[in-house]
Amino acid sequence: MPESTSTLRFWLINTLGWALFCVTSLAMTGAFGGGSSGGTLISVGLGVLLYGISGGVRALALRGRWWRLELGALVLRLALAVLLGAALAQLLLTAVLQPALAMGWVDFGGRSGDFRPVARLLYWLNTVLMLGLWTALWAGLHGVRSARQAELARLRAEAERSALERDALRARLNPHFMFNALNNLRALILEDPERARDMVTRLSRTLRQALAHNRSEQVMLVEELAVVDDYLAIEAIHFEQRLQVSQHIDADAMQAQLPAMALQLLVENAIKHGIGSRPGGGEVQIRATLDNAVLRLQVDNPLGTGNEPSHGHGVGLAYLRTQLGTCGRFTLQPVGDRMQALLEIPQ
Repeated sequence: MPESTSTLRFWLINTLGWALFCVTSLAMTGAFGGGSSGGTLISVGLGVLLYGISGGVRALALRGRWWRLELGALVLRLALAVLLGAALAQLLLTAVLQPALAMGWVDFGGRSGDFRPVARLLYWLNTVLMLGLWTALWAGLHGVRSARQAELARLRAEAERSALERDALRARLNPHFMFNALNNLRALILEDPERARDMVTRLSRTLRQALAHNRSEQVMLVEELAVVDDYLAIEAIHFEQRLQVSQHIDADAMQAQLPAMALQLLVENAIKHGIGSRPGGGEVQIRATLDNAVLRLQVDNPLGTGNEPSHGHGVGLAYLRTQLGTCGRFTLQPVGDRMQALLEIPQ
């Protein structure tokens, strides 16, 4: 519910509630106190004061974000607000009532007002009871509404996470890659059965790796390179001489950890937006180093014909950024006539 709507609803209910208090108090004063003007001033004045103070308690609680506190701290603050609010209401009411009685503006039907300490304590306790009941009712309703909103937010977050994971699966299983691989496999079955069997094996391993890992799982670089090698072997059948690959991998980086399929996504992006969009193809360069406990992965590809520097930021790379979170850095930018993807992952 929008905050403006919630505030409007509170003030409507607050007005009705304390108006009912005034009417009830006036009726009881008329029935048991003879309907004196002093009793009328107390009934109306106390209702108006508690109306304003109850609104002030709500504003203080919302501004101070009391609902983010633990239950004990929340109850303590609300109780203190009620005790002080009731004391303020009695203080202001007395400040108006005593001068009015002294000047003869109001009276109690021939009786004098009782302002002894014991009487004042009883008045204060009665005010605490009324303001406390109203505050408890409002706080309970607000707490229920906050809990419902938190549950809705949790459900939305789960739905967004499910959508992200669905998009991630779609990113891992690129439909164009699958379509090309199956078409090439069909052509190879008769032309080169041995190569076709090798392609089936590599495709099977690629699919198994794509489906086997969840989005938070970490793998070693040596395992990820095996996936990339299978992927590149399949793409080499499709692109033939248009695809050249060079790899420069430091030996001490082989055991470094990275999100599953991260490097494969960078290579796929380089082929799709670089090699695939150039009639003459080009070279994809893969580098991996380990410097100061930071794994640096760099994938370069020639800029695609007519591509803008912002191209290539699709589902797969967006998913890669969510995998990294705050535990890594990813950049994609043109450097000269090549596009450079750089991934840095602290170990």
